[in-house]
Amino acid sequence: MSNKLSIANDIELYSLDCISYKSNGDRVDKAVYDESHNRILSLDSWIIDGLGTLDSFYTRLESADVWIFIDLPYVTSYWLVTKRLLRGLFVKKPLGWPSGCSILKGTLSSYRYLKLSPQFWNEKFEKEMNDKSAGKLVYVIRSYSELKKFTL
Repeated sequence: MSNKLSIANDIELYSLDCISYKSNGDRVDKAVYDESHNRILSLDSWIIDGLGTLDSFYTRLESADVWIFIDLPYVTSYWLVTKRLLRGLFVKKPLGWPSGCSILKGTLSSYRYLKLSPQFWNEKFEKEMNDKSAGKLVYVIRSYSELKKFTL
């Protein structure tokens, strides 16, 4: 989805995975990540794909004019991660995938994040986002069909 938005709006896409991981799949130091993240936020326009660290997420929310949250049912999210794995193993690595990083290791990490998501994305989080969203354009996509329509 982020790639389609990037192309349609002629805005550079930045994958947080590419600034979060070294080519061997290890995480970069937090200071290196923060420096790269802040450099992106200093640009006039950007599309960022990924969650990153929680503190960088909140920094990004303050900087962004438009928020797009994808809150799909967990079964759908797990399927999309699995589909990305299968394509990455047999067709080609996903766009924005860190060079040299294992698709299997990244997929397992994605599954762990998905498992933790209910602790993060909950009523308290939604209330906090509503409180912070004044002056922002906010989209919350809650179904696969909405996702497909949004990226047309």
